[in-house]
Amino acid sequence: QVQLVESGGGLVQAGGSLRLSCVASVSGSIFRISAMGWYRQAPGKQRELVARIPATGQTNYADFVKGRFTASRDNAKNTVYLQLDSLDSEDTAVYYCNAETYFGAYWGQGTQVTVSS
Repeated sequence: QVQLVESGGGLVQAGGSLRLSCVASVSGSIFRISAMGWYRQAPGKQRELVARIPATGQTNYADFVKGRFTASRDNAKNTVYLQLDSLDSEDTAVYYCNAETYFGAYWGQGTQVTVSS
């Protein structure tokens, strides 16, 4: 079993920054996390990928990130971060943490990011 808990969301003005964190708690040695990442879902829209960090290799970013967001991962702490800079109103959404395992993908409860113009 894998549990993910996000934090760091909030209300910020356009042009501002936020840092999201996600801590993974793993019970059972068979649940080994490979990739971790961030997705978001805006009202009335489908959930979409923001950034995905594989176990090895480069991080994949969505095109809309345009160098504004930076995802990072601390494997020793089972934690993934998302630094959000130069935010605009289009970034308003619930941001979800995701962890991939051999047995399937797990999701956090989400953290709200609201950008005021």
